[in-house]
Amino acid sequence: MPVPLPQGETVVILRPGARTRDSAGNYLPGADREIPVPGCAAWPTGSTEQVQAQDQTKELFTVLTPHGTDVRATDRVRLYGRVFAVQGEPQPWKSPLTGTAPGVEVRLERTRG
Repeated sequence: MPVPLPQGETVVILRPGARTRDSAGNYLPGADREIPVPGCAAWPTGSTEQVQAQDQTKELFTVLTPHGTDVRATDRVRLYGRVFAVQGEPQPWKSPLTGTAPGVEVRLERTRG
């Protein structure tokens, strides 16, 4: 069944706005634009913990957004109140048998510590 899913999750794409300059003339990213995307499927794809010489955890999720959603490798995504980085290029899916385009797969990662 293609998304958007009526009981799916709403994720928010966080995309940097137009660049600005600081007092020294250096470019800074602009304020994030928030782009809500309803009807997504989201599932955890793992979690790791590094405890040697540090205490670091990683959360991994995969999100399937509706077909045609503009998600970029440079975006961040808010899911379940937590902000994740997009890992790699989001990939559109299309069945070679039926032509069904269920959505765009986005891999997310959040590292703490």
